[in-house]
Amino acid sequence: MRLSSNTKPLVAACGLRLVADGVIALDEPVDRLLPELADRRVLRRLDADPDDSGATVPADRPVTVEDLLTMRLGFGFVVEGPCPTLERAAAVGLGFGPPDPHGPPPPDEWLARLGTLPLLDQPGRAWRYELSAAVLGVLLARAAGRPLGDVLADVLLVPLGMRDTGFVATTDRLVPSFVRGEDGRLDLFDGVADSRWLTPPAFPDARGGLVGTAEDLLRFAGALLDGGGGVLAAEAVAAMTTDRLTPIQRAAPAAAAFLDGGGWGYGVGVVESPVGRRYGWAGGLGTLWYSWPDHDLAAVLVTQVLPPSGPVFAAFTGTIEDALAR
Repeated sequence: MRLSSNTKPLVAACGLRLVADGVIALDEPVDRLLPELADRRVLRRLDADPDDSGATVPADRPVTVEDLLTMRLGFGFVVEGPCPTLERAAAVGLGFGPPDPHGPPPPDEWLARLGTLPLLDQPGRAWRYELSAAVLGVLLARAAGRPLGDVLADVLLVPLGMRDTGFVATTDRLVPSFVRGEDGRLDLFDGVADSRWLTPPAFPDARGGLVGTAEDLLRFAGALLDGGGGVLAAEAVAAMTTDRLTPIQRAAPAAAAFLDGGGWGYGVGVVESPVGRRYGWAGGLGTLWYSWPDHDLAAVLVTQVLPPSGPVFAAFTGTIEDALAR
Protein backbone atom coordinates (compact mmCIF):
# COMPACT_ATOMS: atom_id res chain seq x y z
CA MET A 1 0.00 0.00 0.00
CA ARG A 2 0.95 3.64 -0.37
CA LEU A 3 2.88 4.72 2.71
CA SER A 4 2.34 8.44 2.03
CA SER A 5 4.00 10.45 4.83
CA ASN A 6 5.40 7.38 6.55
CA THR A 7 7.97 7.82 3.80
CA LYS A 8 9.46 10.71 5.78
CA PRO A 9 10.90 8.72 8.72
CA LEU A 10 12.54 6.22 6.36
CA VAL A 11 14.26 8.96 4.37
CA ALA A 12 15.32 10.72 7.57
CA ALA A 13 16.93 7.50 8.85
CA CYS A 14 18.73 7.15 5.52
CA GLY A 15 19.99 10.71 5.91
CA LEU A 16 21.31 10.01 9.41
CA ARG A 17 23.18 6.99 8.08
CA LEU A 18 24.87 9.16 5.44
CA VAL A 19 25.78 11.57 8.24
CA ALA A 20 27.37 8.68 10.17
CA ASP A 21 29.27 7.65 7.04
CA GLY A 22 30.67 11.17 6.65
CA VAL A 23 28.93 11.78 3.32
CA ILE A 24 27.10 14.81 4.73
CA ALA A 25 27.12 16.65 8.07
CA LEU A 26 24.20 17.92 10.15
CA ASP A 27 25.59 21.44 10.40
CA GLU A 28 26.64 21.57 6.74
CA PRO A 29 24.99 24.23 4.56
CA VAL A 30 23.06 22.61 1.72
CA ASP A 31 24.68 25.01 -0.77
CA ARG A 32 27.45 22.54 -1.76
CA LEU A 33 24.95 19.95 -2.98
CA LEU A 34 21.99 22.22 -3.69
CA PRO A 35 23.43 25.44 -5.15
CA GLU A 36 19.92 26.34 -6.30
CA LEU A 37 19.16 27.14 -2.65
CA ALA A 38 22.21 29.32 -1.96
CA ASP A 39 21.80 33.00 -1.13
CA ARG A 40 18.17 32.73 -0.10
CA ARG A 41 15.81 35.67 0.24
CA VAL A 42 13.11 35.56 2.92
CA LEU A 43 9.66 37.15 2.93
CA ARG A 44 9.08 40.01 5.34
CA ARG A 45 5.44 38.90 5.61
CA LEU A 46 3.70 35.68 4.61
CA ASP A 47 1.06 37.58 2.62
CA ALA A 48 3.63 39.60 0.63
CA ASP A 49 3.85 39.47 -3.16
CA PRO A 50 6.91 37.30 -4.04
CA ASP A 51 7.49 39.47 -7.14
CA ASP A 52 7.90 42.62 -5.02
CA SER A 53 11.63 43.18 -4.55
CA GLY A 54 10.97 45.10 -1.36
CA ALA A 55 9.02 42.22 0.16
CA THR A 56 12.11 40.15 1.01
CA VAL A 57 15.31 40.37 3.05
CA PRO A 58 18.49 38.28 2.84
CA ALA A 59 18.53 35.04 4.83
CA ASP A 60 20.36 35.32 8.15
CA ARG A 61 22.30 32.14 7.38
CA PRO A 62 22.34 29.24 4.91
CA VAL A 63 19.92 26.33 5.17
CA THR A 64 21.61 23.30 6.78
CA VAL A 65 21.08 19.56 6.54
CA GLU A 66 19.66 19.60 10.07
CA ASP A 67 17.11 22.23 9.00
CA LEU A 68 15.78 19.73 6.46
CA LEU A 69 15.60 16.88 8.97
CA THR A 70 13.75 19.05 11.49
CA MET A 71 11.35 20.69 8.99
CA ARG A 72 12.90 24.10 9.60
CA LEU A 73 13.95 24.84 6.04
CA GLY A 74 11.76 27.95 6.04
CA PHE A 75 9.20 26.69 3.52
CA GLY A 76 6.10 24.54 3.94
CA PHE A 77 2.40 24.60 4.66
CA VAL A 78 0.91 27.89 5.86
CA VAL A 79 -2.11 27.90 8.16
CA GLU A 80 -1.92 31.50 9.32
CA GLY A 81 -3.70 32.96 6.28
CA PRO A 82 -3.22 33.67 2.56
CA CYS A 83 0.30 33.20 1.22
CA PRO A 84 0.89 34.08 -2.44
CA THR A 85 4.32 32.42 -2.41
CA LEU A 86 2.85 29.09 -1.36
CA GLU A 87 0.17 29.47 -4.03
CA ARG A 88 2.97 30.07 -6.54
CA ALA A 89 4.76 26.93 -5.35
CA ALA A 90 1.65 24.86 -5.99
CA ALA A 91 1.08 26.50 -9.36
CA VAL A 92 4.59 25.67 -10.62
CA GLY A 93 4.18 22.00 -9.77
CA LEU A 94 6.14 21.59 -6.54
CA GLY A 95 3.48 19.21 -5.28
CA PHE A 96 1.25 20.52 -2.49
CA GLY A 97 -1.53 17.99 -2.43
CA PRO A 98 -2.20 14.25 -2.17
CA PRO A 99 0.74 12.02 -3.16
CA ASP A 100 1.15 11.76 -6.93
CA PRO A 101 4.30 10.01 -8.17
CA HIS A 102 3.98 11.58 -11.60
CA GLY A 103 2.93 15.07 -10.53
CA PRO A 104 6.16 16.97 -9.81
CA PRO A 105 8.91 17.32 -12.45
CA PRO A 106 12.30 15.52 -12.19
CA PRO A 107 14.49 16.50 -9.22
CA ASP A 108 16.76 19.02 -10.96
CA GLU A 109 13.84 20.87 -12.52
CA TRP A 110 11.85 20.67 -9.29
CA LEU A 111 14.69 22.23 -7.31
CA ALA A 112 15.26 24.91 -9.95
CA ARG A 113 11.63 25.97 -9.63
CA LEU A 114 11.88 26.06 -5.84
CA GLY A 115 14.99 28.20 -6.18
CA THR A 116 12.98 30.95 -7.87
CA LEU A 117 10.88 31.47 -4.73
CA PRO A 118 11.79 33.22 -1.49
CA LEU A 119 11.65 31.38 1.80
CA LEU A 120 8.67 31.99 4.06
CA ASP A 121 10.75 32.06 7.26
CA GLN A 122 14.39 32.49 8.19
CA PRO A 123 16.22 29.12 8.11
CA GLY A 124 15.90 27.29 11.40
CA ARG A 125 13.33 29.69 12.83
CA ALA A 126 9.97 28.00 12.26
CA TRP A 127 8.64 24.45 11.82
CA ARG A 128 6.63 24.06 8.63
CA TYR A 129 5.42 20.72 7.40
CA GLU A 130 6.22 18.93 4.16
CA LEU A 131 8.62 20.60 1.74
CA SER A 132 11.77 20.04 3.83
CA ALA A 133 11.41 16.30 3.29
CA ALA A 134 11.27 16.66 -0.48
CA VAL A 135 14.41 18.81 -0.47
CA LEU A 136 16.12 16.27 1.80
CA GLY A 137 15.42 13.53 -0.73
CA VAL A 138 17.06 15.53 -3.52
CA LEU A 139 20.04 16.29 -1.31
CA LEU A 140 20.59 12.62 -0.36
CA ALA A 141 20.47 11.53 -3.99
CA ARG A 142 23.02 14.14 -5.00
CA ALA A 143 25.22 13.35 -2.01
CA ALA A 144 25.32 9.66 -2.91
CA GLY A 145 25.41 10.23 -6.67
CA ARG A 146 22.47 7.86 -7.24
CA PRO A 147 18.66 8.05 -7.47
CA LEU A 148 16.93 8.27 -4.10
CA GLY A 149 15.33 4.86 -4.47
CA ASP A 150 18.73 3.22 -4.93
CA VAL A 151 20.20 5.09 -1.96
CA LEU A 152 17.30 4.03 0.28
CA ALA A 153 17.59 0.42 -0.83
CA ASP A 154 21.33 0.20 -0.28
CA VAL A 155 21.50 2.12 3.00
CA LEU A 156 18.26 1.10 4.73
CA LEU A 157 15.77 -1.19 3.02
CA VAL A 158 17.99 -4.13 2.03
CA PRO A 159 19.97 -4.21 5.31
CA LEU A 160 16.71 -4.28 7.30
CA GLY A 161 15.02 -6.87 5.07
CA MET A 162 12.33 -4.43 3.91
CA ARG A 163 12.01 -6.16 0.56
CA ASP A 164 8.49 -4.88 -0.18
CA THR A 165 9.23 -1.15 0.14
CA GLY A 166 10.18 1.14 -2.74
CA PHE A 167 8.89 3.76 -5.15
CA VAL A 168 7.27 1.24 -7.54
CA ALA A 169 4.49 -1.27 -6.81
CA THR A 170 3.44 -4.50 -8.53
CA THR A 171 -0.17 -5.34 -9.38
CA ASP A 172 -0.04 -8.70 -7.60
CA ARG A 173 0.59 -7.02 -4.22
CA LEU A 174 -0.97 -3.56 -4.46
CA VAL A 175 -4.36 -2.71 -2.94
CA PRO A 176 -6.58 0.16 -4.12
CA SER A 177 -6.84 3.44 -2.24
CA PHE A 178 -9.87 5.63 -1.73
CA VAL A 179 -10.86 9.23 -1.11
CA ARG A 180 -13.67 10.09 1.28
CA GLY A 181 -16.22 12.59 -0.01
CA GLU A 182 -18.09 15.18 2.05
CA ASP A 183 -21.04 12.77 2.29
CA GLY A 184 -18.76 10.06 3.69
CA ARG A 185 -18.86 8.02 0.52
CA LEU A 186 -15.62 6.38 -0.63
CA ASP A 187 -14.51 6.93 -4.22
CA LEU A 188 -11.47 5.42 -5.89
CA PHE A 189 -8.31 7.51 -5.49
CA ASP A 190 -5.82 5.12 -7.10
CA GLY A 191 -6.60 1.67 -8.46
CA VAL A 192 -4.43 -1.36 -9.07
CA ALA A 193 -4.25 -2.20 -12.79
CA ASP A 194 -3.96 1.50 -13.67
CA SER A 195 -2.17 2.68 -10.51
CA ARG A 196 0.17 5.66 -10.75
CA TRP A 197 2.64 3.68 -8.61
CA LEU A 198 3.29 0.96 -11.23
CA THR A 199 6.03 2.88 -13.07
CA PRO A 200 9.09 4.72 -11.73
CA PRO A 201 8.23 8.29 -10.71
CA ALA A 202 9.78 11.31 -12.40
CA PHE A 203 10.34 12.72 -8.91
CA PRO A 204 11.10 10.11 -6.19
CA ASP A 205 9.31 12.07 -3.50
CA ALA A 206 10.69 11.79 0.03
CA ARG A 207 7.51 13.41 1.34
CA GLY A 208 5.21 10.50 0.56
CA GLY A 209 6.13 8.49 -2.52
CA LEU A 210 6.93 5.05 -1.12
CA VAL A 211 4.81 1.92 -1.21
CA GLY A 212 5.33 -0.82 1.36
CA THR A 213 3.70 -3.18 3.84
CA ALA A 214 2.77 -3.24 7.51
CA GLU A 215 5.44 -5.90 8.03
CA ASP A 216 8.13 -3.66 6.55
CA LEU A 217 7.08 -0.71 8.71
CA LEU A 218 7.30 -2.97 11.76
CA ARG A 219 10.77 -4.10 10.68
CA PHE A 220 11.86 -0.47 10.58
CA ALA A 221 10.23 0.30 13.93
CA GLY A 222 11.81 -2.79 15.47
CA ALA A 223 15.24 -1.79 14.21
CA LEU A 224 14.93 1.57 15.99
CA LEU A 225 13.76 -0.11 19.20
CA ASP A 226 16.73 -2.49 18.97
CA GLY A 227 19.24 0.35 18.87
CA GLY A 228 19.36 0.90 15.13
CA GLY A 229 19.28 -2.60 13.68
CA GLY A 230 22.86 -2.33 12.49
CA VAL A 231 21.95 0.58 10.22
CA LEU A 232 22.02 3.41 12.79
CA ALA A 233 23.97 3.71 16.00
CA ALA A 234 21.96 3.88 19.21
CA GLU A 235 23.04 7.51 19.61
CA ALA A 236 21.61 8.35 16.19
CA VAL A 237 18.31 6.67 17.07
CA ALA A 238 18.16 8.68 20.29
CA ALA A 239 18.82 11.90 18.39
CA MET A 240 16.25 11.02 15.74
CA THR A 241 13.51 10.30 18.27
CA THR A 242 14.09 13.28 20.59
CA ASP A 243 12.08 16.48 20.16
CA ARG A 244 14.30 19.16 18.55
CA LEU A 245 11.81 22.05 18.66
CA THR A 246 11.73 24.99 21.04
CA PRO A 247 8.55 25.76 23.02
CA ILE A 248 7.91 28.77 20.78
CA GLN A 249 8.24 26.63 17.64
CA ARG A 250 5.89 23.96 19.01
CA ALA A 251 3.29 26.59 19.88
CA ALA A 252 3.35 28.32 16.46
CA PRO A 253 0.23 27.87 14.30
CA ALA A 254 1.80 25.58 11.69
CA ALA A 255 3.28 23.22 14.26
CA ALA A 256 0.18 23.25 16.42
CA ALA A 257 -1.95 22.28 13.41
CA PHE A 258 0.11 19.22 12.53
CA LEU A 259 1.80 18.15 15.77
CA ASP A 260 -1.19 18.56 18.11
CA GLY A 261 0.93 19.57 21.07
CA GLY A 262 3.80 17.23 20.32
CA GLY A 263 7.27 17.91 18.98
CA TRP A 264 9.48 16.82 16.09
CA GLY A 265 12.77 14.96 15.98
CA TYR A 266 14.61 14.02 12.80
CA GLY A 267 11.78 12.90 10.52
CA VAL A 268 9.39 11.74 13.27
CA GLY A 269 6.81 13.23 15.56
CA VAL A 270 7.54 12.95 19.30
CA VAL A 271 4.83 12.96 21.97
CA GLU A 272 5.04 12.79 25.76
CA SER A 273 2.08 10.54 26.53
CA PRO A 274 0.72 9.39 29.92
CA VAL A 275 2.61 6.10 29.48
CA GLY A 276 5.89 7.66 28.34
CA ARG A 277 7.40 9.04 25.19
CA ARG A 278 6.11 7.79 21.86
CA TYR A 279 7.47 8.59 18.43
CA GLY A 280 6.45 7.84 14.85
CA TRP A 281 4.25 9.42 12.22
CA ALA A 282 1.10 9.09 10.14
CA GLY A 283 0.37 9.28 6.44
CA GLY A 284 -2.43 11.13 4.67
CA LEU A 285 -3.58 7.96 2.91
CA GLY A 286 -4.21 6.24 6.23
CA THR A 287 -0.96 4.77 7.53
CA LEU A 288 0.06 5.14 11.18
CA TRP A 289 3.14 4.01 13.10
CA TYR A 290 4.08 4.71 16.70
CA SER A 291 6.70 3.25 19.02
CA TRP A 292 6.76 3.39 22.83
CA PRO A 293 10.46 2.84 23.67
CA ASP A 294 9.86 2.58 27.43
CA HIS A 295 7.68 -0.47 26.72
CA ASP A 296 9.70 -1.91 23.82
CA LEU A 297 6.52 -1.73 21.75
CA ALA A 298 5.80 -0.65 18.19
CA ALA A 299 2.39 -0.63 16.49
CA VAL A 300 1.36 -0.08 12.88
CA LEU A 301 -2.06 0.60 11.40
CA VAL A 302 -2.46 0.60 7.62
CA THR A 303 -5.53 1.76 5.72
CA GLN A 304 -5.85 3.42 2.33
CA VAL A 305 -8.37 6.23 2.75
CA LEU A 306 -7.77 9.95 2.12
CA PRO A 307 -8.16 11.77 4.45
CA PRO A 308 -7.50 9.22 7.18
CA SER A 309 -10.07 8.81 9.93
CA GLY A 310 -9.05 10.80 12.99
CA PRO A 311 -11.35 8.77 15.28
CA VAL A 312 -9.83 5.51 14.01
CA PHE A 313 -6.30 6.77 14.61
CA ALA A 314 -7.26 8.04 18.06
CA ALA A 315 -8.97 4.75 18.98
CA PHE A 316 -5.96 2.74 17.83
CA THR A 317 -3.45 4.80 19.81
CA GLY A 318 -5.76 5.21 22.78
CA THR A 319 -6.47 1.49 23.08
CA ILE A 320 -2.75 0.74 23.14
CA GLU A 321 -1.98 3.37 25.75
CA ASP A 322 -4.93 2.30 27.92
CA ALA A 323 -3.57 -1.25 27.88
CA LEU A 324 -0.06 -0.03 28.72
CA ALA A 325 -1.40 2.04 31.60
CA ARG A 326 -3.11 -1.06 33.06
